[in-house]
Amino acid sequence: MVVDSALCNQVFNESINHYHVSDNIDQPMPRMYEAGDVKDLLFKKNWIDTVQWHLEDEIRDPGIDPSKALMIKQKIDKSNQDRTDIVELLDHLLAEEFKNVLIATDATVNTETPAWAIDRLSILALKIFHMNEAAHRENASQQHRDECSQKLKVLLQQQTDLSLSINQLLIDLESGKKVLKLYKQMKMYNDPALNPILYKA
Repeated sequence: MVVDSALCNQVFNESINHYHVSDNIDQPMPRMYEAGDVKDLLFKKNWIDTVQWHLEDEIRDPGIDPSKALMIKQKIDKSNQDRTDIVELLDHLLAEEFKNVLIATDATVNTETPAWAIDRLSILALKIFHMNEAAHRENASQQHRDECSQKLKVLLQQQTDLSLSINQLLIDLESGKKVLKLYKQMKMYNDPALNPILYKA
């Protein structure tokens, strides 16, 4: 199997920890794995998510300068497109892996592809990291830390369940119990031929 949830969680945690060494949205992404390695793709995927997480924090500053907010919004739009492109690339790699699988006559289609489930796992890793920070924040009240600790337990359970579900989906695809159907996301707002604000300009 080219990927499973354990590998995803390992690489996502590496990415998050590397980012937070300097905690700077403008820092260059380190090259941890060789290009073409699925781990390189997963690292890049989570790095984009991590940078965007902090951009989303910044843009919510009530005193932000409008020109800075616009610049951040444009960065977020590009980040969303980059994220989508990587998820679709990962799905194509998986489709290539399963292309010779004999599909069962009663095979079903999943509600989402493996890579889009892995996308959720990446975001969940970020939620866990930051909720853990909040649960141990020294200048916060004990009530705040206790509430965040309870939320952290829920997030960790979600991570366990989602990881198991992803692995089961991959097994079902490998055995032909599920069919992998790919649909391009078609982000219309980024397409100058489809966004009316762009094609009417």
